[in-house]
Amino acid sequence: MDSMQIWWSEIQSLLLSIGFMVLGFFFHAFITRTNAMAASQRGKIILDEAEKKAKAIEHEAEVKAREEVLAAREKAEHSLDKKRQSIIELEDRVVAREKDISRKLELLETKDRTLSEKLDKAEEQQETIIEQKKVLDERIAQENQRIQEIADFSKDDARKIIMEQMETELEGEISGLIRHQQKTAHEQARAQAREIVCSAIERYAGEHVSNITTTQVQLPSDDMKGRIIGKEGRNIRSFETESGVNLIIDETPGVVLLSSYDPVRREVARVALERLLEDGRIHPASIEQTLEKVRSEINELIRQAGEDALYNLGISGVDPELVKILGRLKYRTSYKQNVLEHSVEMASLMAMMAADLDLDVSTAKRVGVFHDLGKAVDHEVEGSHAVIGANLLRKYGEEPIVYNAVAAHHDDVEKNSVYAVLAAAADAITAARPGARLDSTDLYLERLDKMEKIAKSFKGVDKSYAIQAGRELRVIVEGKQVDDNRALVLAREIANTVQNEVRYPGQVKVTVIRETRAIEYAK
Repeated sequence: MDSMQIWWSEIQSLLLSIGFMVLGFFFHAFITRTNAMAASQRGKIILDEAEKKAKAIEHEAEVKAREEVLAAREKAEHSLDKKRQSIIELEDRVVAREKDISRKLELLETKDRTLSEKLDKAEEQQETIIEQKKVLDERIAQENQRIQEIADFSKDDARKIIMEQMETELEGEISGLIRHQQKTAHEQARAQAREIVCSAIERYAGEHVSNITTTQVQLPSDDMKGRIIGKEGRNIRSFETESGVNLIIDETPGVVLLSSYDPVRREVARVALERLLEDGRIHPASIEQTLEKVRSEINELIRQAGEDALYNLGISGVDPELVKILGRLKYRTSYKQNVLEHSVEMASLMAMMAADLDLDVSTAKRVGVFHDLGKAVDHEVEGSHAVIGANLLRKYGEEPIVYNAVAAHHDDVEKNSVYAVLAAAADAITAARPGARLDSTDLYLERLDKMEKIAKSFKGVDKSYAIQAGRELRVIVEGKQVDDNRALVLAREIANTVQNEVRYPGQVKVTVIRETRAIEYAK
């Protein structure tokens, strides 16, 4: 029994071991299969990812290749466009050069035709001259032969006699023409006398020069320059803005410059700056107040100056705005002259000339005093001062004869009255008189000396004198060398030479004096 149990137990143990072995085998097979399936799955996944990466790399390579192809194509097209543009430009230059060559060929052909025509004409003229020269040589030879036969003169003596005869005849003809013109002028009717006198006076007309545009202001000390400038330039900017004038501060000791084309603004700035320097308080507020106060005072002085000028001339009925504009000329200079004083003087001169010519004195005065009115605003308005002044006179109701004379006194428009001629003449007279304009003594003496030397350079002149401040040149000639006919011609020749070689205001009168003195002594 016990052995059977033991045997059975061993058999159970053996069966159990076999069962476990079978189960272990199947479990191991299951695990192996499972692992194999998992490995197969992972391999498949890895293959799929590898395929995807391969496709991505392939796609990226295709895109990159396509981009490189496009870039290469664009580069090639750009290069082709540049070459095409270069070819087009070259073609344009070639076409332009062909046109230029064609034009030059046409010009050359035209010039060639013109030159050929001129050569033909020159040849014709040369032939004509040769024929005339032959005729002239024959006549000269005949005359020389005749003279030599008559007087037994040499060829040179005959030529000298002929030349002297021709000079004498020509001088006689010229002096006859001069006398005829003088006689004709004296025989003109009284109706034409006014125009002749005015035309002669008109020769006084002169030229223009530039005007002063800066004013100096003296400083008590150079320390004031810093106070004028102010902190960070505050004071100088305020002064220039409020006054409309440029304030120039440089290294020049003791002075500053005010620069402006407007003389009234420049005067306001000068007075205001002097008051600020005297007061010592220089800041934007005081600058503005001082300028405003000075501006009011200057405007009143301007109006008063215009009224005084018109009152002294006896002119009335002038628009108040014209009076103010006229007064502004008090602060305007030209040729170193004060323009308002120059205008008053010109009005007086025109009045005297108008009275001598039986013209309206009142109209002449108005033309004279208003002739430079445009200079008061010529820095603000485009055009010449004569035309600007005429436009102002037209605007404020002056008569057409007045504003035409003002516009025409420098030949900007056509003169349509005798007052315009008088205005041009009087304007030049006020400038040409001695002392009217700045002229150094050296230049004045040099001009007189040059005029006298010109006169002495002519044959037959004994002495010459420049008198009346260079307005007249008196020439004394030798009576034996210069006859009456030659004296007339000599005066004209000297006048032309002076006109061409000497610069002078107005006109110069050349007087040639010839006299014959017979002297005997009683014993």
